[in-house]
This record gives sequence, structure tokens and C-alpha cells, in this order.
Amino acid sequence: MKAQYKTVDEYIKSFPADIQAILEKMRRVIKEAAPRAAEVISYQMPAFKQNGVLVYFAAQKNHIGFYPTSSGIEAFKAELGPYKWSKGAVQFPLGKPVPYDLVKRMAMFRVKEDAKKRLSSDK
Repeated sequence: MKAQYKTVDEYIKSFPADIQAILEKMRRVIKEAAPRAAEVISYQMPAFKQNGVLVYFAAQKNHIGFYPTSSGIEAFKAELGPYKWSKGAVQFPLGKPVPYDLVKRMAMFRVKEDAKKRLSSDK
């Protein structure tokens, strides 16, 4: 049976030290991009949420998954060439450097997109 995580700390601590270091850096980078976002566990993955979920991230067997929703992938797909990606996710292989600058820019894009959605729903 899979673990049921209640906090991002609990999730990160469930991995070996080398993976924990990557996850902690992902967490810091996303937090810098989205300082007002709350950390939550959603779909048993760490996520950052403001009005809605901005991004998710997770450790997998051979990669770190980053899930900036389909709009985040679409906006940055020209930069995703070196990575395996799909409609709403990108995979950063373990053993290769994670492009933290790209992660930060994608998270910032989602913050702006989330703010626009909120403004349009307030009207």
C-alpha cells in the first residue's frame, strides 16, 4: 500500500538523501517564484496553491516530475526539447542537472495566470 502523505516535509523525508536534496531545491525555487502560495499535498504529491493549484512536483523512479498544468507546458514547450514531456508534465531525469531556472520561470508564469483567472472571476 502506498504511503499517505499529509505534509510536504513528510513526502520529502520519505526519499533517500540525494533525492531529498533535489526535492528541497525544487521546493525553494517554486517558493521563490510563488511566495504567497500555500504548500499542500494533492494527489499525494507536493503542490503549491493560491486560488487554484499552480504546480505539482514529485520524485519518480528515474526522474523528477514537474507538473505546471497544460498551459505551463504549452507556454514553454520550445525549451522542453531535451526532456520527456506531455500535455501537463515534464520529466527531469535523475543523474542530470534539473533546470531550476526553467522551473522558476514556469512557476512564475502559473502565478501570473492564476492571478488573471482570479481577476476575471471577481468581475
